[in-house]
Amino acid sequence: MPGVSLESVVTESARAAGRSTEGVNEVLVAEAIRIGFDDRFLARPVNVDLSGGEKKRNEALMMGALRPKYAVLDEIDSGLDVDALAAVSRRIQEATEEDGLGVLAITHFSRLLEVLEPDRVHVLARGRIHTSGGPELAERLEAEGYVGVLGEAGTPVDLPLGITHQAGFGDDPFADSLA
Repeated sequence: MPGVSLESVVTESARAAGRSTEGVNEVLVAEAIRIGFDDRFLARPVNVDLSGGEKKRNEALMMGALRPKYAVLDEIDSGLDVDALAAVSRRIQEATEEDGLGVLAITHFSRLLEVLEPDRVHVLARGRIHTSGGPELAERLEAEGYVGVLGEAGTPVDLPLGITHQAGFGDDPFADSLA
């Protein structure tokens, strides 16, 4: 958002929620430190010239600063390197514990759930929830793939042409064929 600062977005969001706008900059700096986000990004317009991972950290920073009751995190793990993913998911988990934050985390990868501790896991396919369970469902999904988990739920899964496995990434395309 060219011309719109992160501080002004957070200030106006806090004002709209009837919260104090005192010390917003200090809160942003503290949240940036908490997730390892370089505070030089705080002076930039919102999401201007930020990488995908920096935008996701920016989302986590705003969540921490605004302390909402609920957060819908759509692929918050997308574009984050391993260290950034650990910092962001740790901050989200802390917000659930410290502030009672309710989270709906939408992800394609279980790595996020290694730090962010889910209460419930739902598997969506074709726009519907086909199966639900506890954290163990994410582990099953990782081990069995959609074919295994959704097949058990009676939902056919169409794999891309040439993919015949249920889980994992199949044969290593870079493996030495002579070995």
